[in-house]
Amino acid sequence: MTATGAIHGRAAVQHFHHLDADERDRLFHLAPEELSADADRDVLATALGATLYMPADRADLPATIIRRSGEGICSMVLDLEDAVGEHGAAAALDNAVAALDALAEQPSPLRAMIFVRVRGQHCIERITANLGRGADVLLGFVIPKFEAATGETFLSQTAAAAELLGRKLYCMPVLESPRVIYRESRADELQAVSELLARHRDSVLAVRIGATDLCGKFGIRRDRDHTIYDVHVVASAIADIVNYLGRTDGTGFAVTGPVWEYFANHERLFRSMLRTTPFVEHDAVRFRDKLVSRDLDGLLREISLDRANGLIGKTVIHPYHAPAVHALSVVTHEEFRDATDIIAAEAGGVRRSEYRNKMNEARPHRIWAEQLLRRAQVFGVANQGVTFVDFLTRLAAK
Repeated sequence: MTATGAIHGRAAVQHFHHLDADERDRLFHLAPEELSADADRDVLATALGATLYMPADRADLPATIIRRSGEGICSMVLDLEDAVGEHGAAAALDNAVAALDALAEQPSPLRAMIFVRVRGQHCIERITANLGRGADVLLGFVIPKFEAATGETFLSQTAAAAELLGRKLYCMPVLESPRVIYRESRADELQAVSELLARHRDSVLAVRIGATDLCGKFGIRRDRDHTIYDVHVVASAIADIVNYLGRTDGTGFAVTGPVWEYFANHERLFRSMLRTTPFVEHDAVRFRDKLVSRDLDGLLREISLDRANGLIGKTVIHPYHAPAVHALSVVTHEEFRDATDIIAAEAGGVRRSEYRNKMNEARPHRIWAEQLLRRAQVFGVANQGVTFVDFLTRLAAK
């Protein structure tokens, strides 16, 4: 890591840092950039990638975080809420604080963004009061069950904690309340949340979606043969969340993809959602079968649909999910050439793509191109002829 890679002791984040130099040269036309903790907010939000949640009461929490960072996971959340029982909440908070302090004492700065998912209205204050050098590691808080009526408390506490610790701290609200999922209250709630977050814009890193809780309001648990977009009552809420909070006119925020819940083998009802051809071309048919057996074909499909619906990154609960998220986050050489072509066309107009398979329209595609180049900065650009299969086979083998 370069000497300028850290701020206040915080590590720089660089996706695919765990690949060796030869692998990076083979895979990338442009390698991912190293990002410090004071990088642009939108760039850091893009860099969240696969955000791994882990119970904050794990006895081996520091060692687990270090191991996952070494495997290429660049954002993690220490969960004090759903992952911890009521009787163990106080001990889990102490364990999380101790883990942050221990991580700050490591000889090499941690190469990951670390957040704490809080529990209750006084959780941020308690963490701040007890935190020592761990302030150098903590980047912010995830706020579950976020609502307009109560959200100001958490946002103000985040700002107060940042001032007390002398560090930049971010907040990531999770939208998963009845007022968001129920049609009659959704518009008013999302408008109020939008106005509230706007007042704290600089400290809001991203908006997260609690799809499991939203499904639960209707007694729904989606099967692994379906994506969240097949659950129409939740898909409609996601669309409205992006409409209110994901706008690209300067009023919106990054909105991240919801969790994929499955990782074990099961008896399949439907055919795989993953085509065979891309894997045949890369002599990776057996690897494809392994993905299907772990239900990762459904995850790959949902990641693709997340992006098609304006979401970035994804909440993950198993480290094996991270390679899929990151492999599909790398910008293809074709996408990169299209984006640079669109950005260069300042006067507007339409031109045929360099790959001669589409038309690039400068004005309607410009925001897409800007966002794609931001993703290229974070996740890199693949070499010509290199596909997500190449990245996925290498990452899953690590």
